[in-house]
Amino acid sequence: MTLLAVAVLGRGLVDPDQPVVHADDEGFLRGRGVFETVRVYRGRPFRLDDHLARLSQSAERLGLRQPQKAELQDLVAQAVEAAGAGEAMLRVYLTPGREGSGTPLALALVASLPPDLEQMRSRGLRLASVALGVEPGTWPLGGIKSTSYAVNMLALDEARRRGADDAVFLALGGILLEGPTTNVWWRRGRTLFTPALDLGILAGVTRAVVMEAASGLGYEVREGAFPLEELLSAEEAFTSSSVREIMPVVSVDGRPVGDGSPGQAAAAFQRALRQAAAA
Repeated sequence: MTLLAVAVLGRGLVDPDQPVVHADDEGFLRGRGVFETVRVYRGRPFRLDDHLARLSQSAERLGLRQPQKAELQDLVAQAVEAAGAGEAMLRVYLTPGREGSGTPLALALVASLPPDLEQMRSRGLRLASVALGVEPGTWPLGGIKSTSYAVNMLALDEARRRGADDAVFLALGGILLEGPTTNVWWRRGRTLFTPALDLGILAGVTRAVVMEAASGLGYEVREGAFPLEELLSAEEAFTSSSVREIMPVVSVDGRPVGDGSPGQAAAAFQRALRQAAAA
């Protein structure tokens, strides 16, 4: 991925190769910050208002002072326009700023998309389950899109060490939660299953698109607390996220899901997501 444009609150556009975060920024010193990742289609950030609303909710839970929504919207517009890319990835960051300053730092970054997304979609993801070691719904950062990503990256490293592409977190009792950057879905017949938000998972914006599209595609959705075995015995599974969109899952912990190939529901919801983005 290539960084295409950077905009900083109060400064506007800056050279992407120039440093913009001070060494005493609390986002660096303490990992105290929040962010959103947004897919850009044809030069338009998809569901930006939903992402900024979630950014605000995350910031409120961490006690961060927030800029006005209009300021963030303008920051995003500057970065997206300067990037000049029809298809891209946008990240919006918010930290408390320099220690003791009381002035928050907000950044908008636009980068190129990962080059292997369609190759990954055609072959499907291999997941590995990683125990989080907490009761469902008790993870302190549950539902917050926080820059404190060490646990997520350790899980991803563990998954790759075990020959997988990505991880899925388990609470105590083997209850399914989410991936480090994704929501998780599986199918039996015309019923889709996904972990409930009250388990402490992130309310994904793409997750919401799947929910909205389900009935029109002939699927019923069931949310709840489900053990890992439910995913392992599914006919089909997939993940949802802003950048990867809908990604089929072909195996979990080395066991094939369904017939071990990308399934029909994943393809249908990927088309529905693209249609929503084009509207």
